[in-house]
Amino acid sequence: MPFSALPAVIGEALAARGYETPTDVQAAILAPETLGRDLLVSAQTGSGKTVAYGLAMASTLMGEEEKFGFAKEPQALIIAPTRELAMQVQRELTWLYGPAGARVASCVGGMNVREEQRALRNGAHIVVGTPGRLRDHLERGSLITSSLKVVVLDEADEMLDLGFREDIEEILDVTPPERRTLLFSATIPRPIAILAKTYQRDAMRIETTSAGKAHADIEYRAIAVAPADIEHAVVNILRFYEANGAMVFCATRENVRRLHASLVERGFAAVALSGELSQNERTHALQALRDKRARVCVATDVAARGIDLPDLGLVVHAELPIDPETLQHRSGRTGRAGRKGTCVLIVPYPRRRRAEGMLRAANVKAAWVPAPTIEDIRGQDQSRLLETIQPGDAAEDDLAVARQLLERHSAEEIAAAFVRTQRQNLPEPEEMFAGGPDERPARPDGPRAGFEDTVWFRMNIGRSANADPRWLLPLLCRRGHITKSDVGAIRIGDRETLFQIPRHVADRFAESLRRTAGADDDVLIEPAGDAPQPVQGGRRRPNEGGRPHAGGPRKQYSPRPYGRAR
Repeated sequence: MPFSALPAVIGEALAARGYETPTDVQAAILAPETLGRDLLVSAQTGSGKTVAYGLAMASTLMGEEEKFGFAKEPQALIIAPTRELAMQVQRELTWLYGPAGARVASCVGGMNVREEQRALRNGAHIVVGTPGRLRDHLERGSLITSSLKVVVLDEADEMLDLGFREDIEEILDVTPPERRTLLFSATIPRPIAILAKTYQRDAMRIETTSAGKAHADIEYRAIAVAPADIEHAVVNILRFYEANGAMVFCATRENVRRLHASLVERGFAAVALSGELSQNERTHALQALRDKRARVCVATDVAARGIDLPDLGLVVHAELPIDPETLQHRSGRTGRAGRKGTCVLIVPYPRRRRAEGMLRAANVKAAWVPAPTIEDIRGQDQSRLLETIQPGDAAEDDLAVARQLLERHSAEEIAAAFVRTQRQNLPEPEEMFAGGPDERPARPDGPRAGFEDTVWFRMNIGRSANADPRWLLPLLCRRGHITKSDVGAIRIGDRETLFQIPRHVADRFAESLRRTAGADDDVLIEPAGDAPQPVQGGRRRPNEGGRPHAGGPRKQYSPRPYGRAR
């Protein structure tokens, strides 16, 4: 029996929950050489680590006993980064240790502190809490740490990222020096290694997140899009995969708010998670995801920490992670506990090189695929619809209605009406920029039609900023309220880009740039006159029109920018 070394009552609890064989991290924890030692464990999110450290504590907490006696003071303390994770840990340890008579109390923000004090006063063998609330109970005198035998730091790297180092150190400083310290972290960066060296004694290192294995259950895909098409790409990805649960990551609260509102407006059952929500709003949002009233969660990295959502099959990076560790944390929301998941990175054209570097650093192999088109999504809808409709036993009143419909309409008309009804409930996919410049060849005998009289504009970015017509064109169209057929030659140099606009369109284009300018934009768009000096080392779009004059000084122009790219 894989769990035979455990107390019988713990083994029975595992069997009752359907545990037959341990996961990798659980098997490593149960090895004989770990008995009684401090442990530094690197384990993938969703690998069964909560049960793993629950099993690791058993020998220390119970010894040869089969049941817990009354505990005047806590014997084990588990520190978790978020309220959601702490509550999840409490539930897991309750079914694991409950049959042995253990009481598991929680101390987390957003709950009634007096009820928590009462639970601690009545005797709790195991306490699970967040750093801030645990520190609060220490200061109130309601949490006594002198009898602690085991301290567990769950998701230690996340707690440091969230700024809980001071709270953690204050808690550990008042625990008995002979305690066991079990430190669990998805990654072991230098700050975690320093924390382990300070508070652990001869810790045994356990590594179960080997690069290939950590992502074995996640299929990674990367999609390069024009910057203006990111929101459309999110819509099409959600529609293409139609996962039972999906999480979309943004970098800021404002972007979460904007994308969530856009998805709801389009008909998606979506909720938002960000730091601006109250604890009550956050709880309602998570409950909507768990009971399937919502299918999509739009969140920031910090707001999503410690969340465990069942049946989360899709993770979408609407904005690139800041580093490989964040990529792994985000992606670990799916592909949990042996389930398969899909992770999609939306990469703006100018940031593809950075995305490729991040994937390499995370040792992740992602397939670069085109964004789902309307035709792709319609095809998926059709396949799913055909799989969903399965003839079976029908109630007599349903058959009666079916017979009446067949008397009035043909079977084909009824089926078509059903398909139309089903599609009406689905959000509409978005038309996306096809990518790449217009491929019509340049005219050998002069400017392209409509570009005989043009005005040149300048942007303060070039090849050094990964300028490319594939994302410059949709940017200009969005900001200047024009179509790509209104853009003539595009010349990209090292640090600037020149492009042509027909003279009869130029004033309207410039005015649109003024109206759509933003204070936080980085790309300047300025008029460059009628005959700018050629951009050194520049290149043209294949469909560019007439050539700018090669000689003479550059025409002077007002330095005031007409607009900046968002």
